[in-house]
Amino acid sequence: MAAPNPVNKTEEEWKVILSPRTVSDPSQERNRNLCRKKGTGEYDKLYEEGVYNCAGCGTPLYKSSRKFDSGCGWPSFYEGFPGAINRSPDPDGRRTEITCAGCGGHLGHVTKGEGYKTPTDERHCVNSISVKFVPGNATTSI
Repeated sequence: MAAPNPVNKTEEEWKVILSPRTVSDPSQERNRNLCRKKGTGEYDKLYEEGVYNCAGCGTPLYKSSRKFDSGCGWPSFYEGFPGAINRSPDPDGRRTEITCAGCGGHLGHVTKGEGYKTPTDERHCVNSISVKFVPGNATTSI
């Protein structure tokens, strides 16, 4: 899968797409606070077949078969779709931030060498509200 085309929007446009959760719409998973301001969310214990797409721009990020239980309370993946996720060191140098390659939305952080028995020995600790789960056969391949 090739890297997605960049999605450039103003903060006002993002507010429309990623409106905050409200009492009248508690199922809303696209939360501007998380994707643009780095908040938190759900999906930790969901293990259905499907794909996790960026909540901001719809870019496919993770296949559900790459998800594992790390015990951290956030959805954890050991691998994303090639070219879909960017990495950059946090200013403190202790963690590596992961963002959507399509729109730059914050996804979470990735760590390596924690001893998980995964093919990559990586843990992508992903904020649930930054992704939207699409159930069913994952037709996009890694």
